[in-house]
Amino acid sequence: MKSLRSLLSILSIMLVFILAACGGTEEEKTTETQDDNTQTEDTSYTVEHAMGTTTIDKTPEKVVVLTNEGTEALLALGVTPVGAVQSWTGDPWYEHIADDMKNVEVVGLESEVNLEAIAALEPDLIIGNKMRQEDIYEHLNAIAPTVFAEDLRGNWKINFELYAKAVNKEEKGKEVLDAYSTRIADLQEKLGDKLNMKVSMVRFMAGDVRIYQKDSFSGVILDEIGFARPESQDVDEFAIKGATKEQVPLMDGDILFYFTYETGDGEATQLEKEWLEDPLFQNLEVAKKGEVHKVNDAIWNTAGGVIAANLMLDDIENTFLK
Repeated sequence: MKSLRSLLSILSIMLVFILAACGGTEEEKTTETQDDNTQTEDTSYTVEHAMGTTTIDKTPEKVVVLTNEGTEALLALGVTPVGAVQSWTGDPWYEHIADDMKNVEVVGLESEVNLEAIAALEPDLIIGNKMRQEDIYEHLNAIAPTVFAEDLRGNWKINFELYAKAVNKEEKGKEVLDAYSTRIADLQEKLGDKLNMKVSMVRFMAGDVRIYQKDSFSGVILDEIGFARPESQDVDEFAIKGATKEQVPLMDGDILFYFTYETGDGEATQLEKEWLEDPLFQNLEVAKKGEVHKVNDAIWNTAGGVIAANLMLDDIENTFLK
């Protein structure tokens, strides 16, 4: 009997160990299964753009952007790029974004991108523009997934929505656009009858004077607000380029905003002075009334992004309502 009891006791102990071992194995299997599920979770998303369709594995952490308006879009979305093209004016950034771009690497200009500098940053997304960089798209795409907007003129919000999708921040993008739309509606209400004033826009560049129309960055914004425009400017075109002194009457309006693209050699500033002091310009009704206002070229034209758009609304508000 004793032998039988001992044998049963030993068998019981062995059974406990076997069950414990089996239980441990099941737990490990469960953990392994959970780990496998985590590893295979699909975080990829697809973006349709000017050059086709691009699949991005996950929300990018290192973004290089190749347009000035794209840079502003990223900053507004809470994304600081690791690399960006230099601002058209600024050293190297426009004054209104300089504080947010302190640690960002310069990767050339919109019209002259530095591929080696981009590759060295090892980005996981590149954002560019077909109008500027179509010829090097394949080179860029070989470095990292690359998304291109179609062009750079007119409604900045089209490109902004694309960029928000590219960096997987569509909700944040909607918040930014909603806030902008609210500002427009608020301005319209406050401006009231002042929206009937015909707003004229002129730009001075070295060797070129332009009369800006509706299909320009600032023209789109004026149209959104609902301002009237002089007849020659109330068309869906970009600008009258190479304006001559005979075309000075086309600049007249109830109020005129002008901006000057100065590269540092003083030529554009000299051209501005020459035209504004010309008797033909001085004879315009808008000049006689003292309604000629100089504004920042980067904000009203060159930067072309959401930050500049909001700063332009500030200028409108300060000019008409204060």
